[in-house]
Amino acid sequence: MIRAAFLPLALLALSAPVQARDDLGVFSSWAAFRDPGVPRCYAIARPAASGRSADYRPFASIGTWPKRQIRGQIHFRLSRKLASSPRITLAVGDRRFSLVGGGGDAWARDRRMDAAIVAAMRSAGRMTISATDSRNRRFTDRYDLTGAATAMDAATVGCARR
Repeated sequence: MIRAAFLPLALLALSAPVQARDDLGVFSSWAAFRDPGVPRCYAIARPAASGRSADYRPFASIGTWPKRQIRGQIHFRLSRKLASSPRITLAVGDRRFSLVGGGGDAWARDRRMDAAIVAAMRSAGRMTISATDSRNRRFTDRYDLTGAATAMDAATVGCARR
């Protein structure tokens, strides 16, 4: 039987191009998966429902690519298409980060910022990402971080076992 909390995360993982994925676990509002063919592992979550219109199906993910020696890389799919020169701000607890992005995606500026964001996520209860959309309106996607640290750990361990 599929747990109700798992279904939206499973659908999110399946919305990407079809590949074999291993479920590494569901941890509150976060889940962890492994794509053995790449190989790649990631923790992923959807933002809280907002009831407003969206251009995309948003998510936050933290990825690990062992062959590329990349660990803890942040990626956001935002709910709206970004302005040509967006101002993207991530708030994690009391920390603020200025992200880069385009289209409907946002990332940390470098590996050092990735590490700082991951560290902040481990101790905060929620995070928000705000940006300017293509219609020049500010919007915010909100995330509950309950289970995020465990999902990130599961993703890291999942790729370490390869």
